[in-house]
Amino acid sequence: MGDPTGYGRIVREPQSESSRGRVTHIVEQKDASPAELAITEINTGIIVSPTAQLGTWLATLKNDNAQGEYYLTDVVERAIASGVAVLTSAPDDVWETLGVNSKTQLAELERIQQRNVADALLVDGVTLADPARIDVRGELICGSDVAIDVNCVFEGRVVLGDDVSVGPNCVLRDATIGAGTRIDAFSHLEQTTVGAAAVIGPYARLRPGAQLADGVHVGNFVEVKNATLGVGSKANHLTYIGDADIGARVNIGAGTITCNYDGAHKHRTIIEDDVFVGSDTQLVAPVRVGRGVTIAAGTTIWKDVPAETLALNEKTQIAKTGYLRPVKKK
Repeated sequence: MGDPTGYGRIVREPQSESSRGRVTHIVEQKDASPAELAITEINTGIIVSPTAQLGTWLATLKNDNAQGEYYLTDVVERAIASGVAVLTSAPDDVWETLGVNSKTQLAELERIQQRNVADALLVDGVTLADPARIDVRGELICGSDVAIDVNCVFEGRVVLGDDVSVGPNCVLRDATIGAGTRIDAFSHLEQTTVGAAAVIGPYARLRPGAQLADGVHVGNFVEVKNATLGVGSKANHLTYIGDADIGARVNIGAGTITCNYDGAHKHRTIIEDDVFVGSDTQLVAPVRVGRGVTIAAGTTIWKDVPAETLALNEKTQIAKTGYLRPVKKK
């Protein structure tokens, strides 16, 4: 260490041409001579010892030192006297030997660990908007040309394919993301699989069991749980898709809800390929919507719908003449 103050010094025999000099003992700061205080090789406090001999050596320790304490480090001299080899090992970085005695020290070591992870990602070719603002709390595996914006958290095992981009403030937990997919800001993905060239978010939530195929769009304030979306299907706004199987090229309008829970059990909604679901639609499960169906906006579907039909609820609209809108008094 550049400044070894406070640490016990490792004292060695004079150095020869072939060796650094064997360890003779460890001297604590308060017991060290001026020459020993000049030594910069310090003891971190980590000792590996044979158990049987250690018991004997500990029994011989004395506290005739400046602090009146029994030093564990004195067993080094006992080991040498017993003919046991004493070897040293130097860490690659000082932080490897730092202890944790407070929440502050724990947070400092966590930041060091996260920076090491960030540096490794950078070396592997990942683009990080700010290496100081990423948290990897598990295993993050990245393909080529991956870009990650600030304040993203990765938990469990997360796999990002080639050319994936992750926007700011996203949380990914046990997720696999296909090549070329874009995850926009503030999206949460958990136990999820997303195919290639998909667009997720901003503000999207993919819950456990969500499986999205290639080219799927899940937009702002859309929640998907235990559901599959086929190739090219889209749910771009304000939608809940739970316990559902959605086919390919399906358009889910804003405000659509799969009503999957009857108060006791979950039921499944099945929507086949090429269906157009108008805005503000409720699908009361269990229900199946056939291929190519168009569902008018504001419709409640509680019966199966045959393929290639228009589904709507009968509605009456009235326009009254002479109506005066209320006016707020100043």
